[in-house]
Amino acid sequence: MKTSFITLLLLLSFLVVTSQNDSEKLPFFEIEEYPEMYNSNLIMARMIDGLGFRYYWATEGLRDIDLAYKASDSGRTAGETINHLYGLSRFIRNSVLENNKDVNKEELSFQEKRKRTLMNLKIVSDTFKNAEETFKFEDTSVPFWNIINGPISDALWHCGQVVMLRRASGNPFNSKVSVFSGKVKK
Repeated sequence: MKTSFITLLLLLSFLVVTSQNDSEKLPFFEIEEYPEMYNSNLIMARMIDGLGFRYYWATEGLRDIDLAYKASDSGRTAGETINHLYGLSRFIRNSVLENNKDVNKEELSFQEKRKRTLMNLKIVSDTFKNAEETFKFEDTSVPFWNIINGPISDALWHCGQVVMLRRASGNPFNSKVSVFSGKVKK
């Protein structure tokens, strides 16, 4: 009887934790199916989706030891690289959107930075996908071409660094993740 009660209690605890985690799913676990047609808005959204997917999986399951790891004395730790990635996501969002900017000035935990980085990218992607007309690239706060070759490309670069750092600290990237398809193999 006591064993059954403990088993039931553990099962209920697991269900509560699982339902809490399910209610706060982060974007970019997988990239949604691509549309039948394409235009400049959808191409930009897909670039952001690719970045979000790579970031999601580069940072999924990082441990404190991974965040503190750096390859050399002069290099950044994985945690410092993630700080930079959050800053890049803010720059992208704040440069593209006229309103709804990320104005956070608080110190954030790793999990909160991760969530906000993914949400910044999701908001930008959705802005491109949902624009009723062609996005006016001249309306960005800096030339849009610089956003592509600057913070978007830089963020892709740094996602690769996080993957390299996590591998070096003994926590490799999930081998079931396909950056080619934007899916997770079952």
